[in-house]
Amino acid sequence: MALATILLAAGQGTRMNSKYQKILHEVGGKPMVQHIFEAAAQVADLPPVLVVGPGANGVRALLGSRAVYVVQAEQLGTGHATLMAEAALKGKATQVIVTYGDMPLLRAETLRRLAAMQAESNAALTMLTVMGDPGSAYGRIVRGADGMVLEIVEAAEAHNRPDSEKLLTIREQNVGAYCFDADFLWSHLHDLPLRQARRGPEYYLTDLIDTAVRQNLRVEAVITDDPDEGLGAGTRAELVAVEKAFRRRATNYWLAHGVTLIDPDSTYIDTDVEIGQDTVIWPNSYLQGHTAVGTDCIIGPNTVLRDAQIGDGCRVEMAMVVKAEVAAGTAVPPFSVIGNP
Repeated sequence: MALATILLAAGQGTRMNSKYQKILHEVGGKPMVQHIFEAAAQVADLPPVLVVGPGANGVRALLGSRAVYVVQAEQLGTGHATLMAEAALKGKATQVIVTYGDMPLLRAETLRRLAAMQAESNAALTMLTVMGDPGSAYGRIVRGADGMVLEIVEAAEAHNRPDSEKLLTIREQNVGAYCFDADFLWSHLHDLPLRQARRGPEYYLTDLIDTAVRQNLRVEAVITDDPDEGLGAGTRAELVAVEKAFRRRATNYWLAHGVTLIDPDSTYIDTDVEIGQDTVIWPNSYLQGHTAVGTDCIIGPNTVLRDAQIGDGCRVEMAMVVKAEVAAGTAVPPFSVIGNP
């Protein structure tokens, strides 16, 4: 049973007000799309397929030959974007995960859970959901008496329904990650209805849920135990929220793995950093890029380590180390700059 992954990455993210594509903005020390790409690559049996817009030179330069690229020349929605990957994947996988290129907090283990649920239940698709705030703009998950998903009702559409009050109190909400039975996906993508969205006509991938329900096929949902996994960033304000979520994740990880953080709220640790046991990190310290810190170190306060290698038992206070190595047992003098910033 082969598993393929599709990342929808054609949107320009105009709300960012940036000359760079949205998914190339960094959180957790690297571009958003790189996080989700690496998670997808861990679970897929084939190179992840990225659905990109015309050009997309930045994404291609970032991921190179590790990805397969297909172009969505015209922005006609998520269903249309997924259809662009058909020629690259049809007949090569029995399961297909589809998600977005701006969901950097989505974990590989969660994608595996989606795929496992789809395979075990023989569902037409499984989807990832989160228990969210009643005021959220995410789509609400409507389940039947048997627990199967019946529909997704977008928050904006719920206001026009006679049962709107009940719908808007539903806490289970759509994250935007799906695992499809491949035969079901490719058999029905061509038949999606054309809907009128704010930006113009679009084909919605989520309409496949209605297709499955009408055919009495199973639609399952996996509820994530980490609400941060559902965070995406379409604006710079949302980018701040995603960055804070990365910091929370890093803080919880290192506190559980024998590292002391004197003030986590003023400590910044990128996702590719490694830290040894019983190291203490003082406030206003930045551990960035591919930095490795040994055991029993004192780092900070007011220190920047960027792509640095710090040996065991070092003391680095009020200093900067960039692309350089500090030998074990070294006490770096305050206000030092080691390496080439």
